[in-house]
Amino acid sequence: MTVPYDAFLLVSFGGPEGPADVLPFLENVLRGKNVPRERMLEVAEHYLHFGGKSPINDQNRALLAAVEKEFAATGIKLPVYWGNRNWHPMLSHTLRQMKQDGMKRALAFFTSAFSSYSGCRQYRENIAAAHAEVGEGAPQVDKLRVFFNHPGFIEPMVEKTAAAIAQISAERRQKAQLLFTAHSIPLGMAATSQYESQLREASRLIAAGVARNDWRLVYQSRSGPPSQPWLEPDVGVAIKGIAQSGDKDVVVVPIGFISDHMEVLFDLDEEAQNIARQLGLSMVRAATVGTHPRFVRMIRELVQERLSENPERLALGALGPSHDVCPLDCCVYQPRRPV
Repeated sequence: MTVPYDAFLLVSFGGPEGPADVLPFLENVLRGKNVPRERMLEVAEHYLHFGGKSPINDQNRALLAAVEKEFAATGIKLPVYWGNRNWHPMLSHTLRQMKQDGMKRALAFFTSAFSSYSGCRQYRENIAAAHAEVGEGAPQVDKLRVFFNHPGFIEPMVEKTAAAIAQISAERRQKAQLLFTAHSIPLGMAATSQYESQLREASRLIAAGVARNDWRLVYQSRSGPPSQPWLEPDVGVAIKGIAQSGDKDVVVVPIGFISDHMEVLFDLDEEAQNIARQLGLSMVRAATVGTHPRFVRMIRELVQERLSENPERLALGALGPSHDVCPLDCCVYQPRRPV
C-alpha cells in the first residue's frame, strides 16, 4: 500500500547569516571531530572574506520556493519545511513546528547527491536526535534516495559543463583538461560507502554528455589533521600537475556540490583559481545545478516515486537507482575524537 505523506522536508548543512554567527556555526560543525582549532579559524576567515555570511541559506530558500512552485503546478499538496544540521533553522526546531502543524509523516530531500556518512547517515542521525528531542508526536521522516545518477542532476550538469568548456577559445578547447571535484572525506569514511564509485559514475556520465573521455576526479576542502589519510588528489595539486605538463586550460566541475556555497566560492573560485593564475593556467569553473528547472523537477519526481503505487525510478548508467531505505550498516563510520 502507498504510505501517506503529509509534508516535504528540505534537509541541509546550514551556514552563518552574519559575522557573529561564524564561530558558533563552525563549533557546531566540528564538535566531536578531530580538527585542529587553527583549521577552524582558517575556515572562519573564508566566511569573513565574504562578509561573514554563507550563501547556502539563501540558496536553500530559493530552492525551497522553486520546489513549492513545482508542487503547486503539478498537484502535489505537501507543505514544505526546511531544517539544517548546523545552523538555523535547526532540525529540532523544524520538527517541533511540524508537530505543532499536525504533520505526521514527511519525505526528506537531502542536499547531497552522494552516499557517505557525512552526506547521508549523519543527517539521518541528526533527524533521529531531533525526533527524540521533540518527543511524542514528532513526525516520522523518510529520506528520498540519493540522486547522483538521476537525469535531473546529470542533464543540468552536462549543460553547465558544456557552457564552461565553451568559454575556452575554439582552437584550445579540445586540449582543455577536465577535472571533477568533490569534498574530500577520510579514507575510513570512504571505505564504508559508495561515495567514490558514485562520484566516478556521475563524472563519467557528465563527461560522456560533453563527448569527453579524458577526465579526472579530484578532491578539495579537507579539514582533518595531516596524520589522517583523506581522499586524494587535491584539486590544487592536480592543477599544478596540469601546468607542469604544459597544458594551458583546465575546466573544474564541482560535481560534489549542488549550489555555489563556501566550498565552491572560496576553495575553487579563490584558492584554486589563484593557483592556476600563478602558474599561467586558464581555469574555468562550471556552475552548480542550483535551481535549474530540470533539477527542481527531479525533486518533484523523487517525491512522486514515493507517492506512487508503480513508481518510475529514473537513473542513468550501470549502477541503477539507489535504495529508498538505507540498510542498517549503510555508511557506518566512527569519527575520530579529539585527544
